Amino acid sequence: MSQVPRMLTISELATRSGTAPSALRYYEKLGLIGAERTAGNQRRYARHMLRRVAFIKAGRQLGLSLRELQTALKRLPADKAPTRADWSKVATLWQARIQQRIAELERMASTLNSCIGCGCLSLRRCSLYNPGDAAARQGAGARWLLGDEPASAPVAR
Repeated sequence: MSQVPRMLTISELATRSGTAPSALRYYEKLGLIGAERTAGNQRRYARHMLRRVAFIKAGRQLGLSLRELQTALKRLPADKAPTRADWSKVATLWQARIQQRIAELERMASTLNSCIGCGCLSLRRCSLYNPGDAAARQGAGARWLLGDEPASAPVAR
């Protein structure tokens, strides 16, 4: 019976996690995962980094930013696989963010339904992209297409 290797190369971690090596290097740069270096300066990842990468991917699927994931991962042990209790503490932190994200998506869905249903195609009246015709205050023309940014993110009504 062959022994399971303790450390993984970047290629092995990429293959096992389904994550591009460039993303793994970026995650390492941000401190989300860590690697040791060989004498030849090659990355070697502890096997528990697979769980951290899975955690990152799950968080991204939930719509969490890398900054939010970074905050959460700081609460987990960096040198070993987290325990069930460790995961539970971090998951609890995500509950409020997940509920907030659900509310945002529901607001957007209801706005899109009314926007698509009305057929106005008017950026003057559109409550999703230009509530209260805020673009008109920045001058004539298609302000967003000209590179102007809305003063704040649109609020669905």
